[in-house]
Amino acid sequence: MLYMLKIVVRLPDDWSPEKLAETNKRETARSMQMVREGKLKRIFRIAGRRANFSIWDCASPEELHATLTAMPLHPYMDIEVTPLIKHTTTEAWEKEIGDMPHFQ
Repeated sequence: MLYMLKIVVRLPDDWSPEKLAETNKRETARSMQMVREGKLKRIFRIAGRRANFSIWDCASPEELHATLTAMPLHPYMDIEVTPLIKHTTTEAWEKEIGDMPHFQ
């Protein structure tokens, strides 16, 4: 099942630059692992904010929850989850033409 997430990260003000760099490194490594596993499909930065919109593919809400709570920055995330289903335009396109075009 696909989910669209809006994630806003709110870090403590007292973090040192070293702690921030180390945590960001772990978060990026974990995120890349989620891409390799096929769970994190796309992620987009919300301009000017420490926030993103992302598309996740998990078998169930429980799997999504387990995946997100394993992220190093999870304790500092405000997460909005929206389940997604195919739109009728997508279904019509796929029936008539094939896969939807990829986007960058």
